Amino acid sequence: MVFPFSIGNSQKFSVTFYSRDYNAYSDENLNLLIPIESTICQFFKQLYSDKKTIIEPKIKEVSPNKELSQITKSGFEGIIGSSSQMATVFNYIKKVAPSETSVLILGESGTGKEKIAQSIHALSPRKEKPLVIINCGAIPENLAESILFGHEKGAFTGALERRIGKFELADGGTIFLDEIGEMPLTLQVKLLRVLQEKNIERVGGSAPLKIDVRIIAATNKDLENEVAAGRFRMDLYYRLYVFPILVPSLRNRIEDIPELADHFIKMYSENMNIKPPTLSKAALQQLINYSWQGNIREMEHVIQRTLLLNEENTIKTIEFSPSSILKTEQTTESFSIKTMLENERDYILYILKKCNGKVSGAGGAAEILDINPSTLTSRIKKLEINKKIS
Repeated sequence: MVFPFSIGNSQKFSVTFYSRDYNAYSDENLNLLIPIESTICQFFKQLYSDKKTIIEPKIKEVSPNKELSQITKSGFEGIIGSSSQMATVFNYIKKVAPSETSVLILGESGTGKEKIAQSIHALSPRKEKPLVIINCGAIPENLAESILFGHEKGAFTGALERRIGKFELADGGTIFLDEIGEMPLTLQVKLLRVLQEKNIERVGGSAPLKIDVRIIAATNKDLENEVAAGRFRMDLYYRLYVFPILVPSLRNRIEDIPELADHFIKMYSENMNIKPPTLSKAALQQLINYSWQGNIREMEHVIQRTLLLNEENTIKTIEFSPSSILKTEQTTESFSIKTMLENERDYILYILKKCNGKVSGAGGAAEILDINPSTLTSRIKKLEINKKIS
C-alpha cells in the first residue's frame, strides 16, 4: 500500500507498506492515514529542513549494465521480481518446498508457473532427483495412459518394446502436470488412483509398481467452474488444492517491469552479440502503460522484437507487434462502430506508415502482412489510401 504526500510545491514523498499476504490492504487502511497526513508532512519537512534534497523522477533510464535487484538466492534462479505480490509467492515457495504436499499453481498464461514449479523442486529434499514436466494439453488422449504410465512389449499394436512412463521416470522426484485443466476425464480417474494408492500399472502389465513422486500441477483455468461444468473431477480437485499458489499477472506487478525489461535486454543482446542498449524513460513508460494480456512471455517477445528493429544505442520506442498496437488503440479510442473495410483500411495504413510507404521487399508492408505485394497494391488502390502515405 502506498500513501503519497507533498511538502511544498515540488517535494513529493510516499510511505509504502508491505505485507507478505496477497491483497492485505484495502481502502479502509488508507483512510486511517488521511487524518494524520499533516503530521507526516511536518515530520518530513523538519527532517529535510537543513538539507538540499533533490527528488529524482520515478521513471529513470534503465541501463542493462546496472546490477539487477532480483532475487538470486539458490532455488529462485530465473524468477525476477521484488514487488510485494512476488514476495508473497517467494514466501509460499519457501514454506511448501521442504514438505511432501501437493501444490496447485494458479495464474494466467505466460506468468511463469513452470518457473515456480522448478523453484519448489530445487528447494525440496528431492532436488537431486528428476523433475519431469508434462503438458497435459499436448498429450494425445489415445496415447496418454502409455505416455504417463508406460507399457509392456506387445501391449498393443506397435508396442515393439517396453516403454517407461513419465511417472516411473520421476520416481523419487517431482512430476509437474502443466495445464492440468486440459486433462481428459478418463485420465483424471487414473491420476486420482495414482495419488491415492502411490502406485502405477503399465499398459499391458500384470502387477502394480510402487512409485514415490511429488505432484505439482498448474492451470490457467478456474477449476471450480470446471468442476461445476462437469469437466473436472471434484475429488481430484480437492486432492490437488492442498496448497494453492497464485502467480500474479504482470498488470498487477508493474513495479517489476524495469527489472524484467533489463533482464530480457541483456539476455537477447548477448544472444545477438551486440552491446545492450539503454532503455529510455519514454520506452519504459510504454512498457508500464501496456496491458500485457500475454504477461511475461509476451513481454519477452516484445523486447526481442524491439532489439531486432533497434539501430541505436538507446531504445527510444518499443516495437509492439501490429496486432497488439491495433488492440491497444481500439481500447483507448472513444467507442465507435467501423465496417470491416474501414478496419482493414486503418490497419494497412498503419503498417504502411511504419514501413515509410514501402510495399514490397525486405521490411516492406507485404512481408509484415504476409500477403503477395501485388495483392497489397490492389487493396491499397481499392481502399484509396495510397495518397495518404507521407
